[in-house]
Parts: sequence; C-alpha cells; structure tokens
Amino acid sequence: MINRRAFGALAAGGALAATMGRPAWAQGKAVDAAKVPDFVSAKAGKKRVIATVVKVDGIAWFDRMREGVKQFGADQGHDTWMVGPSQADAAAQVQLVESLIAQGVDAICIVPFSVEAVEPVLQKARNQGIVVISHEASNLQNMDYDIEAFDNHAYGAKLMEVLGKQTGGEGKYVATVGSLTSQSQNQWIDGAVAYQKEHFPKMQEVTRRIETYDDATTDYNKLKEVLTAYPDLKGILGAPMPTSAGAGRLISERNLQNKLFFSGTGLVSVAGEYLKNGAIDYIQFWDPAVAGYAMNILAVMALQKKAVGAGLDLGLNGYHDLKAPDPKSPNVLVGQGWVGVTKENMAQYNF
Repeated sequence: MINRRAFGALAAGGALAATMGRPAWAQGKAVDAAKVPDFVSAKAGKKRVIATVVKVDGIAWFDRMREGVKQFGADQGHDTWMVGPSQADAAAQVQLVESLIAQGVDAICIVPFSVEAVEPVLQKARNQGIVVISHEASNLQNMDYDIEAFDNHAYGAKLMEVLGKQTGGEGKYVATVGSLTSQSQNQWIDGAVAYQKEHFPKMQEVTRRIETYDDATTDYNKLKEVLTAYPDLKGILGAPMPTSAGAGRLISERNLQNKLFFSGTGLVSVAGEYLKNGAIDYIQFWDPAVAGYAMNILAVMALQKKAVGAGLDLGLNGYHDLKAPDPKSPNVLVGQGWVGVTKENMAQYNF
C-alpha cells in the first residue's frame, strides 16, 4: 500500500496536505472528460497507482494541475495524487521520485525542474518497471512518453508577435526562464527570439536569459535589477508563469504602463489584477489541469501497452489529434492546447 504520509517532510513540510482541497477559484470539474476512451477506466482493466511529480507545489499553476490529477482518479477509478517540493529544487524533486520508487507506484508523471537532474532516477524507475510520462520535457530520455500542449517554438513565436506589436517593433527586452535547463521554456524563448530577428530586427535582447526558479518574488527582484541597468527597457518576455506577477508588480509600482510591456505565460488567478489595471496586456497559457489529466491517460495506456503515437485522440480539448513532429523522437507527442488572454476575455477563465 502506498503511504502518502511519507511525502509530508519531503513535500515542504506538509505542503501536500495543505493544498489537497479545492482552491476557491476552481468551480465544478476542471476537465471535460466526456470523450476520454472507455478503456482508460479501472473498470476496463486494473486499478493503477499513479503519482504526478511537479516542479514546485503550492503555486497556482500546479494547484490547477492537481485539479486535473484528482479528477482523473475520481473519473477513472485509479489511485492518483500529486506532489512536489516547496521550492523549485532539482535535488528535492529527485528525492520525491526516489520515495515513489520505494513505495512501488505503477507510474510516475513528472514535470521536471531539471531534466539532467532527474534522468538517473527516472532510469532507475523504468528499470524497475515503473512507467514514466513527462510534460514540459521534450528532451528527456528516460520516459515512455512526453506530452506537450503545443509546438514549443510556435508558442514562443506568438509571445514575441504580441510583444513586438506592443513595443512598436523596437527597443530593448529581456527573457526569463524558470531554469536554464528547462527544455520546453527555453524552446519557447528560442522560438520567440527567432521570430524577433525575422520580424522585429530593431528589437534587442540585452541580457542572457534570466533564471527565476518559478518564483514571482525572484522574478520581481531580478527584473528590478535589470531595469536599474537598463532604464530604457521596453519589453519583458516571460516563459515561467510567475513572471507575469513579478513583471506586473514592477510595472505597477514604477507606473510604467505603456512604457514597459510584458508578454508571457500566466494565469488569470495570478496575473488578473495586472490585466485589470493595465500593467500587462497579454498572457498565454494552456490549462495545467488538462495537461495533468492527459499525462495520467498516457500512463494508463502505457501500462496497458496500448498503441500510442501520432493521431491519437485523448478525448480532451487541445489533445484530440496528437502530433509527433520529430521523427527521431516519436514518443514526444504534441497537442494544440494553448490560448491567449487579455483584459477583454479573462472572465472566461476561472483559474
């Protein structure tokens, strides 16, 4: 039997237990799972034990992912839960995976903070017959399948398209990533920079990518330092979700609306106040609850040895016709699951 209490000390001194309840902004079911294939249900096979390990627990993004993970278990009859360290820390995440291996779970779904750090422990898991499904980790080697919500370069290109229009196609900008080793976030920025060079040649990235450890306060402090060094900064491109809050706070405090612009990943629950007051105009995201649900579907399919590949329909919005764009990596699957949000349409999203 899996002893979830074993994760209390590892997962930020009880942060797991503290966040198991439904957040105030989650209303009703997080995921429309009406079209999920019937064979995913435990009734059609065997009840599975699946743990989802995220970069950091207790932030809105992964609170929302927990909704999808919990709903999957409730809908399909499997034993599912989510855990993560209290801070974005590669060693702590590895320790959690080690504990899951010892507990004997059937599958691990993971959003790695550092792909390099988790490779050895995930290899150990797979050697012991544990299925591994990843997200935001298209370069991970020790996994059965990786599921991405969209083409990473296209996602970043859209962020830059918006930022370039905001800045008038010129001026200095910076880009943030949660970690310099986070493959997906760096691919977003790669796509954004490529788009900038082609479409906005008068824009200039003035620093190397800023590593913020998926923490809004770190975002705020590091962006404040950049603004001191470059007082004429015009743009902030944010890959990690908390940058939307850090940038919004900085722009608000300095009264830099319409002078310093932001385009990046965000959630309405985190960045909504800054959309409302005009500090930022645009955020982009995919629903982490749906991504969590999708990872768990793939875990069950891998355990059942079902065929998984291009053209697969998971029955979830944004994941109806999965692609495998890289023939060298056929187990990296891509959906079409991102949306752009402004002040005008933010009311449509309750997370």
